[in-house]
Amino acid sequence: MERTLVLLKPDALQRAIAMELLARFERRGLRFVGLKLVQIEESLARRHYAEHEGKFFFDGLVRHLTSGPVVAAVLEGPEAIQVVRALVGATRPHEAAAGTIRGDYALAGLRNLIHASDGPDTARDEIALHFDANELVDYARGLDAWIVEDAAE
Repeated sequence: MERTLVLLKPDALQRAIAMELLARFERRGLRFVGLKLVQIEESLARRHYAEHEGKFFFDGLVRHLTSGPVVAAVLEGPEAIQVVRALVGATRPHEAAAGTIRGDYALAGLRNLIHASDGPDTARDEIALHFDANELVDYARGLDAWIVEDAAE
């Protein structure tokens, strides 16, 4: 099992599609182990996007992430990082395939609705940045045996 972080950015909440987007992950079979609505402070946004500091778009990323409430979620499942990234689609909305979140709902620039961790180390660090250990819940679902082969054994 793998865990990954997803942030539904302020544009997802302002457009009133946040729960619709979260449902796509759940329908795919991923399990929520952490979920909260937060207002991200500038200092946290700067740490979250630290790898982009100094790039021309950094300040815009920080401004956008702090412009309104954000839904932060930790998802768990086999190959969760890759599955989530495939569901989210390409970073640039105009390059995102139809059927992906960005391909179906986003149009241009920073208004791409969602952030998803891009690898195991990033996921671990981003989860720790946005969630305390006591905010994550381990639990079993009866339907997991119908989604994941090993869960039936």
